[in-house]
Amino acid sequence: MHYKSTRNDKLRVTAAQAIAQGISDEGGLFVPESFPAVELSELLELDYIGRAKAILSRYLTDFTEEEIAQCAERAYSAEKFENDTPAKVVSLDAHGENKHILELWHGPTCAFKDMALQILPHLLTKSLKKTADGKTAVILVATSGDTGKAALEGFKDVEGTQMIVFYPENGVSPMQKRQMNTQEGENVCVCAIRGNFDDAQTGVKKIFTDEAVKAELAANGMMFSSANSINWGRLLPQIVYYFSAYLDLVKAGKIALGDAINVVVPTGNFGNILAAYYAKRMGLPVQKFICASNRNNILTDFIRTGVYDKKRAFYTTISPSMDILVSSNLERLLFHLCGEDAEKLTAWMNALSQGGAYTVDADTADAVRTLFYGGCCDDEETVAVIRETFGRDGYLCDTHTAVAVGVYRQYLAETGDNTPTVIASTASPYKFPDSVLDAFDCEKPADGFEEAALLSKLSGTAIPKPIAALQGKPVRFENTCDADDMADFVRRTVGV
Repeated sequence: MHYKSTRNDKLRVTAAQAIAQGISDEGGLFVPESFPAVELSELLELDYIGRAKAILSRYLTDFTEEEIAQCAERAYSAEKFENDTPAKVVSLDAHGENKHILELWHGPTCAFKDMALQILPHLLTKSLKKTADGKTAVILVATSGDTGKAALEGFKDVEGTQMIVFYPENGVSPMQKRQMNTQEGENVCVCAIRGNFDDAQTGVKKIFTDEAVKAELAANGMMFSSANSINWGRLLPQIVYYFSAYLDLVKAGKIALGDAINVVVPTGNFGNILAAYYAKRMGLPVQKFICASNRNNILTDFIRTGVYDKKRAFYTTISPSMDILVSSNLERLLFHLCGEDAEKLTAWMNALSQGGAYTVDADTADAVRTLFYGGCCDDEETVAVIRETFGRDGYLCDTHTAVAVGVYRQYLAETGDNTPTVIASTASPYKFPDSVLDAFDCEKPADGFEEAALLSKLSGTAIPKPIAALQGKPVRFENTCDADDMADFVRRTVGV
């Protein structure tokens, strides 16, 4: 298995090269040259680690079986994830709605990013040994909240790596900010930027392609890599949990092997829902992908019109991990749907960077609409969904999962399609206690930990141990810079 770039389809690199490098030299994203088929029945009786090994081995053909086993077993151990499976499925099908919640937040940072970022350090360090001649990987991350903490936790004190996380100063929840700024590890650093997530993400991409900075790093035995979802090593592990959820529903008698499902994903950067699309390409019987957005509904508009236009108002919402106007992983989907025409794809991406918008051709737009449904919820609707879902199903959603549930209800009302549906639940409600408490119409305390305690009392649910453990931890990082100064901050931090 080799990988090509969305902007250079003649290029071929190994899996280790794709993971170590993160992004192609011309700015494109690495994609597999083909999608290996999976026989569902062969995975049915395996546990999560076994399913992960089976799927990863089809793509990481330059890794040994032992290396893949080590990565999966270290990432998804019982020490890391609190349930008997890292990806628990909770069925909420008592009222005629055939919906099942895929809980992806039982890891060390209480967000779905753990599912990939607990294994990425192992994949990356093995990839570096194969390709980078002992260089230190300088890993840059732009985060809208959850990726940053999950990456910091995954990479803390990992030999041969340094990590710098940038987040928008006023664009993450207080609990997310506290998670990042109290992070332990001698090889990690955190910096807020004056701007929004797109400013942070654009800044990181500029640094990655800055030849002067890259040369300075190389002269000091360093190289850039990425832990964002643009890295194939981040995206690949996410494929696993869609297969696992499907097979768990089969084993629970909710569906029969071969039955179609729909998948709903709350997404901003498009990586999580793209992984579900890749699972379909491998044989998972997904009928419709339901893309759920908050008030920053650029993906909803694109799916419906074929026009991607970031020249619009940016909103800070109660689902901050989705406050994104440049959905990086959409590039990968469009590459596949436009016939893997790198020249056409590059023209669209250049139009976006230079003019802020692009319009795909009619065939590509039709292909997107055939596969995807787009919908959105504003903050008021999101709080209403949290309230209704808790009252009706006894299930407590965070603000991102609630967006997904709300958009699923829109889809159901519009289409009447009662196909069994898996809804990705991407974060614990205790990462956003202030906003979740709005659904309970109560007087809220000022302190985030007191908010979490009140939410636990009102909902009868337990505060996750990683959240409770934050109380009293000392703040280590209080850095802030302008987006234009991110490259200099990187230089100072790594000492070049």
